[in-house]
Amino acid sequence: MFVFKSPETTIEPTPRRIRVRLGWTVVADSNRALLLNQIGPDGLPTYFIPLDDVRPGVLVDESAGRWSVVADGRRAEDAAWRNDRFTELDGHVTFSWELLDWYEEDERVYLHARSPYHRVDALHSSRRVQVFIEGEEVANSTRPVVLYETYLPPRYYLPFADVRSDLLTASETVTQCPYKGVARYFSHPKLADAAWSYPEPIPEITKIRDLVCFYNERVDLVIDGEPQERPITPFT
Repeated sequence: MFVFKSPETTIEPTPRRIRVRLGWTVVADSNRALLLNQIGPDGLPTYFIPLDDVRPGVLVDESAGRWSVVADGRRAEDAAWRNDRFTELDGHVTFSWELLDWYEEDERVYLHARSPYHRVDALHSSRRVQVFIEGEEVANSTRPVVLYETYLPPRYYLPFADVRSDLLTASETVTQCPYKGVARYFSHPKLADAAWSYPEPIPEITKIRDLVCFYNERVDLVIDGEPQERPITPFT
């Protein structure tokens, strides 16, 4: 049941129990959260929680609809705010995903809320996938797992045995994805952070465990002998 719906934005109740934690203290716990889902690059999905479901005393120093959060001997500056754009969110507050920990039921969720309209499918394939960096072949595989994700081009996850691992060096870059987990990156001598891998993906996407994937936007892909155009995305 939608509370609000437009071509770009939906606000709807979620049946999931949503909790937010600072340190060891749960600062918000709700079975009545609203999911604000802003479609496209202008916003990321997040939950808004009724103020009545926020732990008393954790929101301090209100200024222009924003608060700092204090709990467990910690202080997160400017880490909670209301949304004045939608009246449907009156009396609700959301929290920073960078400074606090969010949970759907008892599982940690990273970066932003999971949209019910965002899908991720990982499919085994026998396509031949070749990866070239400045003319040098760095991967050649006929056993990829192809990951199809809403709004993004297909990603080809390859066994390390089919990749020139001697040309890759682990970098310090680490990113988080609510739909896949925590990724660690690898650099090529001619291309920093050219590829990534999920050593421990979330349970729903274990097919990509310990496989490696290159940015379609930054390398030259050849699929079944046919060169692929580099897609234009936020990662270009």
